[in-house]
Amino acid sequence: MIFSSRKPRDIYLLDSHLENVFINEFLPAAPGDYVKVYVYGRMYAEHHLEITDQMMAEQLGLTSEQMEDAWNYWEQLGAVKRSYATGPDGKADGKVEFLSMKEMMYVPESEEEPEEEENVLGNRQVRELFDETEQILGRTLSSKELGDILSWIQEDHIPTEVIQEAVRYSQERGKNSIRYISSVVHGWAAEGLNTLEKVRQHQEEADQRHYQQKRIMKALGFTRNVTEEEARMIDSWFDEMGYSMDKVLEACRKTTGISSPNFNYVNQVLLNWKNEADRRGVADVNRSAGVSQATLNKYYDFLRRKAEDDAEERTREIYRKIPRIQEIDEAVQKLGAELSKIILTGHDAGQNQEVRAKMDRLAEERAVILTEHDFEMDYTDVHYKCDKCGDTGITDVGERCTCVPERMAEAEVWAHTAK
Repeated sequence: MIFSSRKPRDIYLLDSHLENVFINEFLPAAPGDYVKVYVYGRMYAEHHLEITDQMMAEQLGLTSEQMEDAWNYWEQLGAVKRSYATGPDGKADGKVEFLSMKEMMYVPESEEEPEEEENVLGNRQVRELFDETEQILGRTLSSKELGDILSWIQEDHIPTEVIQEAVRYSQERGKNSIRYISSVVHGWAAEGLNTLEKVRQHQEEADQRHYQQKRIMKALGFTRNVTEEEARMIDSWFDEMGYSMDKVLEACRKTTGISSPNFNYVNQVLLNWKNEADRRGVADVNRSAGVSQATLNKYYDFLRRKAEDDAEERTREIYRKIPRIQEIDEAVQKLGAELSKIILTGHDAGQNQEVRAKMDRLAEERAVILTEHDFEMDYTDVHYKCDKCGDTGITDVGERCTCVPERMAEAEVWAHTAK
């Protein structure tokens, strides 16, 4: 004879059981909300019914974070075992297995069932990844975040070690959201960075290029980040033209002679150097090709003319703004001519001293007026690049000036841009 009974369809008509071990040993010390989560979940597990953490949270009046904390609590006590797998809908979801507390407490260790071998989709590697991620981010991952990470492993086939590196990389940049970490993970995947070794090599190269960009921007006097076009240009200097950092910075220093330093100017300088090296058959673009003495002399002439023209322009500016300065300069010029006449004709020293005194008084007045109008006293003077030689390349004692090597490098650029 076969016996059977009809199972009630409504969960409210069913009975659930709790082990006395749980009631006596675990329940008294457990937080109330954690007990609610355990008992409610145990009811569904006993009758093989499914319910999501979100639905449980709504039923129990708890948040997702509180649900996660509760499951972590019971897992640490050994009351449940959690794993992660793909559900019928193709999405990653968590699984909770309620363990027998009687067996856990009273069955000898030798009689325990051997633990199943875990793989990347089981507990060991995934759990370690989750634990490490929570430790780095300093918070508990939500069930949705856990599902996102699992989808990277299962659907995108991204190794757990690469995901872990992406978490560290993001946290170091102050980004703790799963969305940002996802962009890093999938960005690396798009570039074929599917191993930890490849990722770290890529990071080293990126850090080096970032350092190069910062040095170049600082040399040009910029405090902003490079644009996409500027980054491409910098890449070409090192990767295509083969320049060293020292040579690129040397080109950046050439912008001191122009009013608005910019990347196009530096790029043109480097292109000129590259073309000149190719023309001369020089394999190493970082070697200086140098210029002829004739070109150097022309460059010195250019510098002197520029310094004198700039001084004249500043003088005209002062005359427009302060007419009294022009009157003083004209008076000093007349007194200078008078002084020369006195010296040539051999007049007495008294006249000489009187003229010089007038010139000194006018010079003093001129300095005071300029200062009162926020101008330097030598504002209208000629300012040469080199005070030692006056932009001639030769000092007063007839020696080669120390500025010549620097002027030669500048003349090399000038010779190309002046064409």
